[in-house]
Amino acid sequence: MPAALENLRILDFSRVLAGPFATMMLADLGAEVIKIERPGTGDETRDFGPPYDELGHATYFEAVNRNKTSIALDLSSQAGAARARALAAESDIVVENFRPGVLDRLGLGYDDLRPEHPALIYCSITGFGRDAGADLTGYDLLVQALGGLMSITGPADGEPQKVGVALVDVLAGLFATVGILAAVRHRDRSGEGQRVEVDLLTSLLASLANQGSGYTIAGVIPGRMGNSHPSITPYELYRTLDGELVLTIGNDRQFGSLCRVIGAPELAGDERYATNERRVHNRQALRADLERTLARRSAQEWTDELTRARVPAGVVNDLAGAFALATRLGLDPIVTAPREDGTPVQLTRNPIGLSVTPPTYRSAPPLLPG
Repeated sequence: MPAALENLRILDFSRVLAGPFATMMLADLGAEVIKIERPGTGDETRDFGPPYDELGHATYFEAVNRNKTSIALDLSSQAGAARARALAAESDIVVENFRPGVLDRLGLGYDDLRPEHPALIYCSITGFGRDAGADLTGYDLLVQALGGLMSITGPADGEPQKVGVALVDVLAGLFATVGILAAVRHRDRSGEGQRVEVDLLTSLLASLANQGSGYTIAGVIPGRMGNSHPSITPYELYRTLDGELVLTIGNDRQFGSLCRVIGAPELAGDERYATNERRVHNRQALRADLERTLARRSAQEWTDELTRARVPAGVVNDLAGAFALATRLGLDPIVTAPREDGTPVQLTRNPIGLSVTPPTYRSAPPLLPG
């Protein structure tokens, strides 16, 4: 079966999450990825545990390093840097997330490699860019704080909260993947390589979507609203007989259907709730009215009945429930990739579906090179 990115070779100097996530996405699509690791210790995430697999490997590392081979190189040594430079000369793409200037001092920066390899695509992922933010350390939690995400996450009367996964790193990895593919497309047409730059801070700001445009256009500085939505309601968690029900009502038709299904059609005719804008202004009153009715039945019972009526609703799953749901829906969320000894490792499936050149899972994350 052909692969979308076969015959592309990536030299991957990146560590931890954003860069490895990007190179794994490209590897799933067929690119050859050679991962450069520090001798003796390797990528930092090899020590990020628990949890570990049955062989004692950190599952954090295994999350973002399948379909790669690994080489140990001491880039600070003359021999190691020379070997890395030779590998770069044979590669289509270089990906790195060192602090700005580190690889330049080792003779492995973009300006060092480009004269010998003008078709090279060189992707740098930084925390805060190469200029005034070059000396700042780009850890996901720090960027969530400095980038405003924590200021809009968590209960209104509680402390700022981070998202439950290193979301900024994942977003930056996705932006890097898009940038690399755009550069590949340009090189296919022109033969010219280029530098691709992504930083964590602007990756987060670009992902704030409606919250970001509310500030840039209207000057609104939002605060924390728990699970509420600033512009839509009902769109949050509601108490039922036994737990929380998620309602995500996006238009007046859905609201009317919700009211009919839960046995409170009068709410749809209430002037306070006639339009989304009015519902937003009367959010607390609507919440009280809905919860009086929802308290009669369990969250799962309401979910089943509302779903049959095509009203978007659901319960709050843990990860076991989430993977089980995806499996029931035929989405096959778990795939297997073989270790070097042939034993399988279960990993999360790449979500990209391609009818001719689908992602493949050729190998599990590599063992620490000797």
